[in-house]
Amino acid sequence: MISMQDLTFGVEVETVGRTRETVARAIQMVVGGTVAYVGHPACYDPWHVIAADGRVWNVVADSSLNDAPADLRAEVVTPILRYDDLPLLQEVIRALRACGAKATPTCGLHCHVGAERFTGKTLANLVKIVHKQEELVFAAFGVSPERKAKYTKPFDRAFIQRLARSRPQTLQQMNRVWYGKYTPSPTRYDSSRYHIVNINSLFVRGTIEFRAYTSGNLHAGKIKAAILFSLALCVKALNSRAASAQRRTYDPASAKYDFRVFLLHLGMIGEEYKTARKHLLALMPGDAAFKNGRPAKRDPKGNVITATVQAGA
Repeated sequence: MISMQDLTFGVEVETVGRTRETVARAIQMVVGGTVAYVGHPACYDPWHVIAADGRVWNVVADSSLNDAPADLRAEVVTPILRYDDLPLLQEVIRALRACGAKATPTCGLHCHVGAERFTGKTLANLVKIVHKQEELVFAAFGVSPERKAKYTKPFDRAFIQRLARSRPQTLQQMNRVWYGKYTPSPTRYDSSRYHIVNINSLFVRGTIEFRAYTSGNLHAGKIKAAILFSLALCVKALNSRAASAQRRTYDPASAKYDFRVFLLHLGMIGEEYKTARKHLLALMPGDAAFKNGRPAKRDPKGNVITATVQAGA
């Protein structure tokens, strides 16, 4: 059985309000090493933080952050990380916030999980698991209608239909299903990347990109929760013999309960994931413990007890 500890990941954290140099030096305060201005390619104007352990943290420009001047846009691209690096990443996030960097509603958080262990079949499992719960995921991460329409689209119906017909076993077969025809050399900026899960990234750089996360603020706990959720989805897909793509009907009255059950189904059980579950459920309507709402309190005669506010309370 594959666990989260067996997978690698990396994140892209978009920020505004501080120069790329300031952001790079904030990262250096945590990871040590040296800071170097690279400057090429010019469109990214990158700074590198070469950490004490030799890994490179990139700080690059991002033209999509159009609510800030060009010199105050900084996207942090982490090196390849593992489960044990989560505390280090959280300290980096706290350092970004401490230096004055911000994450506005235009800023995204993208999580990449290494795809080395995936086959066409297990990749199809992942797509089906996410597609089934798409509306719950969009609600849990507060994805705006504008972002959903442009940068974080639901899976195309035609793609899901091709997936159901083809039942891919190999990555080559999955490539054909994803693009509609076999595409051996896709580009990084292929339009198919703008979906809730970006499979184009796998065929370009060997990672599966999860795009449903809007940071909104640099909160180390919330960013960790999003990463754990991404890893849990991958672990479930890799360890499952099959998966269903039948979409769940989104019901606001039971959404919090439904998403909590989904998280437990993914293996996010117990004290280790308690804080992550709290963050992931924070935006969901309903009651986490009761699918149909918390039962009304009744007196011994069966009458509903109405809460009253005492004077001076």
